[in-house]
Amino acid sequence: MAKQRDALSPMAALRRVVTGPAAWTAGLLAGLALLTGCVESDGTPPGGYAAPQTVAPAAPPPAATGRERPHTVLVLGDSLSAAYNMAPEQGWVALLDARLATEGLPYRMVNASVSGETTAGGAARIDDALAQHRPALVVIGLGANDGLRGLPLSDTRRHLLRMVEAARRAEARVLIVGMRLPPNYGPEYTADFFALFGEIADEQEVAHLPFLLEPIALDDGAFQPDRLHPTAEAQPRIAQHVWPALRPLLSGP
Repeated sequence: MAKQRDALSPMAALRRVVTGPAAWTAGLLAGLALLTGCVESDGTPPGGYAAPQTVAPAAPPPAATGRERPHTVLVLGDSLSAAYNMAPEQGWVALLDARLATEGLPYRMVNASVSGETTAGGAARIDDALAQHRPALVVIGLGANDGLRGLPLSDTRRHLLRMVEAARRAEARVLIVGMRLPPNYGPEYTADFFALFGEIADEQEVAHLPFLLEPIALDDGAFQPDRLHPTAEAQPRIAQHVWPALRPLLSGP
């Protein structure tokens, strides 16, 4: 399991630590299990994780806010961040964009998440994304598809480190968002997978949210019929969960 973390760096105060393993709902486990042992010849699992599709950036704030938002929060995620099977404005990224505008913070969310993305895809795309958007903060929400495919954790680590290092070279702050796997992947792999995100956050002294779906994981009704992707109605709960990890990384009133 994840090693215990102490407050050795200023970033430690920004990390939310899970106090115990969060159980998955039976429905979600079933949906995830469908993807194991059921992989296409090109390595792409069927079902909810379709061929990658770029998601449009979050809509700009209403003109009525009267405030400029010159700084960018860039989100690099997979379908869990890409508002899968719903309008983009319903996803948690867009909901946080609206909250930033409402609270008068000079930031806007840009959602560069891609359904089906792995950490390898994110590592390949990050330089162009950084050059295009020049973010002040990068939220890395990738790794779920690596785990679902049972990819070597050494590869996942290398790709996550590549993204963190690229963001830091671009003078952007970083928030790593972690994920859990169901137990049918084996206790060693699932434990090491979950621990990986926090270990990288510790090593690189960046912020860490351990489990994106923590507030809804036990609620079977919070997932779409595929029992894998959260519903539109669940998105505010995810946004509320991400906000305490995101807010300390933003300057402003």
